[in-house]
Amino acid sequence: MFAPLLADAGWRVVAWDHRGCGDSAHAALYSWSADVRDALAVLDTVADRPIPFIGHSKGGGLMLQLAESCPHRISKLVLIDGLPSPLAHPDIADHERTRLLAREISGWLDHRRRVAGNERKPDTLDGLAARRRRMNPRLSMEWLRYLVTVGGRHDADGWRWKIDPAMRPGGFGPWRPSWALERLPGLATPMLGLMGTQPEPMGWGATPEMIEPYLPTGARVVPFADTGHFIHIEQPERVAELTLEFLA
Repeated sequence: MFAPLLADAGWRVVAWDHRGCGDSAHAALYSWSADVRDALAVLDTVADRPIPFIGHSKGGGLMLQLAESCPHRISKLVLIDGLPSPLAHPDIADHERTRLLAREISGWLDHRRRVAGNERKPDTLDGLAARRRRMNPRLSMEWLRYLVTVGGRHDADGWRWKIDPAMRPGGFGPWRPSWALERLPGLATPMLGLMGTQPEPMGWGATPEMIEPYLPTGARVVPFADTGHFIHIEQPERVAELTLEFLA
């Protein structure tokens, strides 16, 4: 519902599947940096001038990094519950960090070999909706059934999620939310952040109070009371209103 509201206001809305998600082909490897490069490739095919970007959750984090790397390509940035959390990461000796990184890379590659060719188990539409409800308990079954038709496919043996079972949260490669947060004060792109205040398993765990000290000049964060991680699904009209006001 959210994207059509922007289109009805006169905006051309372009959305794409991240690699390994939706109808995109499954890739041999996944990385945060590859997703950022994919976003830049999409931008190159859409416009040769700066345009606004909207990102939700992981997409918000990706768009934040794209805005840091290519500020001349993005005119404005809307992050829907996509602001990183200031959770600390340990400071360890370089030799220990090298061992940990080698272990992480080896473990990921071993995982990738184990699951190569795996396919998600089939279920009914209502079954997938019920499973998704454990992650998004505030969404109605009507919305959850709709999400299944977008994020899943109907095969001969039932419904299954499209996302590659080899993917892990955050993809693959060194990246921590706190790193993005530490660079946030230097962001040159005008930014609007929308944050849900109800904790949910898929959320970042950040709160407006955590983010406030890191905000760049002119940035605005709007909290949504009694709203979870999927703000634009729970309150599409309000999110569209704030977004259109900001883009104007």
